[in-house]
Amino acid sequence: MAVRHTWGEDRVFFLDEEGTQRSLLRAWTDAADPDPFVALAGGRSALRVEDLLALVELVDGLRAAGDDAGAVREILP
Repeated sequence: MAVRHTWGEDRVFFLDEEGTQRSLLRAWTDAADPDPFVALAGGRSALRVEDLLALVELVDGLRAAGDDAGAVREILP
């Protein structure tokens, strides 16, 4: 395994089961730096505030779209 900065980002390079070199974003692996929020939260919070605010925006957008004719409707038996 090797970590290199390529394509403008840190990537982890490794050989798969067939010996082919592959790579993943370093942030997707245990080679990533710890997320400061996760470290400070110490397991006390499952979601970050910024993620919750993004969810609120998404739900509000879906509710507003519910008034449109093309919106998804619940189908009851």
